Amino acid sequence: MLDLFPSREASPFGRRQKRERGARIPVTVVTGFLGAGKTTLLRRFLASPEGQGTAVIINEFGAVGIDDVLVRDSADETILLGNGCVCCITRTDLQVALRRLVFDRERGTVPRFARVVIETSGLADPAPILQTFSTDRALGGEFHIDVVLAVVDAVNGGAALDSAAEARKQVILADRLVISKTDLVAPDAIEPLTRRLQQLNPRAAIDIAIGGELDPNRVIEPATGARSGFVAEAEHSDGIASFVIEQRQPIEWPAFSRAMETLIALRGPDLLRVKGLLDIAGCRGPVVVQYVQHLAHPPVELASWPDQNRDSRVVFITRGILERDVRALFAAVQALAKD
Repeated sequence: MLDLFPSREASPFGRRQKRERGARIPVTVVTGFLGAGKTTLLRRFLASPEGQGTAVIINEFGAVGIDDVLVRDSADETILLGNGCVCCITRTDLQVALRRLVFDRERGTVPRFARVVIETSGLADPAPILQTFSTDRALGGEFHIDVVLAVVDAVNGGAALDSAAEARKQVILADRLVISKTDLVAPDAIEPLTRRLQQLNPRAAIDIAIGGELDPNRVIEPATGARSGFVAEAEHSDGIASFVIEQRQPIEWPAFSRAMETLIALRGPDLLRVKGLLDIAGCRGPVVVQYVQHLAHPPVELASWPDQNRDSRVVFITRGILERDVRALFAAVQALAKD
């Protein structure tokens, strides 16, 4: 359980945080399995001078978008595609979103942008995205893909490659690979993962990100060499589901933390991704929480809410865990905490 500590910023969670080529717009596709650290990498890039003038399109596997809230203030234009993966549900939405961006830019209703970053769902197959740009002549005339970047986390990346065809395909199709969360593992754990990635994709350069820090030029530099051929269509792993738990009343942090500790202890390997914004009692801004299997990221309080919705909402992406059981667990812990 997190030990709360005082802060000069009056937050129990510590300090509050807050290339053109010709006439075509360059595109970076950021992919990677659930919880790999794509959004953290993207936020750091958008905060850099190189990230200025970037429009962001985010696709999430979940009924409520969390990632777009976290990057919305950092990007010139953020579009959240609907529930599901770009690969299997919203490919048409992607085309519409890109066309709308161009149209709105020409009308002056969105700031002019120099590039586009597409952050895919952790379950997305990037191949149809690449095919969209190659088969849609209108989009091909407006955009070109500079780089496909796949993020693989050092903590759970090896297990994801073993169990998920999506994770392997993301690596195979990438121009560049980024190993994230290297500060959370022993140094000797990185070498085996690097060798595994080289076996899957020997032509891709491999970079190391520490705490989400990466040379921003690596996100946008055009890739060299031919892109890997498309591999067979990846099927989503059996039993993967997404659901959202929302609550209007402020949440007591100890009750939420204890419920998550119990869930991790009992079903940690099946918690593919948990991410949300919480209205914690005693905090002025929302608290961002993230969990990937047994790994709990330190909660961070933002300086302010990004919109008028102050309800707590947590997106769960799980394997074989029933929504009703999670709801029952949280209800039971909250009831006991009141006593």
